[in-house]
Amino acid sequence: MAVLDDAAFGAATEVEPKFISPTDPAARWTAAAGGPACYAYCDNYLIDVEHAVIVDVEATTAVRQAEVGAAQTMLTRTAETFGLWPERLVADTGYGSAAMLDWLVHEQGIEPHIPVFDKSARKDGTFSRSDFAYDHERDLYVCPAGKELMHYRRQFQQPRVGIDAEGLMRYRATKHDCEPCALKERCCPKHPARKVLRSIHENARDMARDIAKTDAYAVSRCERKKVEMLFAHLKRILRLDRLRLRGPCGARDEFHLAAAAQNLRKLAKLIPTGVPSALPG
Repeated sequence: MAVLDDAAFGAATEVEPKFISPTDPAARWTAAAGGPACYAYCDNYLIDVEHAVIVDVEATTAVRQAEVGAAQTMLTRTAETFGLWPERLVADTGYGSAAMLDWLVHEQGIEPHIPVFDKSARKDGTFSRSDFAYDHERDLYVCPAGKELMHYRRQFQQPRVGIDAEGLMRYRATKHDCEPCALKERCCPKHPARKVLRSIHENARDMARDIAKTDAYAVSRCERKKVEMLFAHLKRILRLDRLRLRGPCGARDEFHLAAAAQNLRKLAKLIPTGVPSALPG
């Protein structure tokens, strides 16, 4: 049961699972889109996209937070073991959280070729956060009507950080600016004044957004399919659609054996076949 406190398994998220397996409590009750639910583990690969070679493997419970932690673990372990450190990391939106992007950009110096995980877009027709311009020099937002949204509007004797538990800062407009505004119905129709949230890791998120506009990112998007092909090969060819061993250790062993088999198959294709010798006649 101690493994449930591991960051890759039970401690990956504070959300309590709805169902817990009595025989394998570290497995997570999950389901693919449109598929049946089952208890499962997640197989995480770190690959060299140029050659589609698996560099590292990590087994985790099937939740996004654990997969993000596995990526950090594999990158660090690969650098320590092989002395390999990538210039860029290619991944899907699940790895585009603010904290992950900040870790890549500011702590590891790796370009994140990853879509930003962003839920700020509104679906009710009102202005989203992207409609507000951020002024880096003055640390404030400017709304579509030209009014300023500030973090604080007065000085405090004791400086306040103003960051909540999720790493977000709130920038607020004034009721005096919002109530007579002609755009109020498109901005904050149910509130007296508008507020905008900004992550403390927003600089890293902005960098990821800028990279997403480059030609190199378009190439990375195509290369991202290589890891999906490896997982498809794992299920369709190697038939690893279920685990034979229980527990995190069993999942880890099976995932490593499967990755070794995939790399050996690729290595066998790279070795040229010798010219058959002529039969004596």
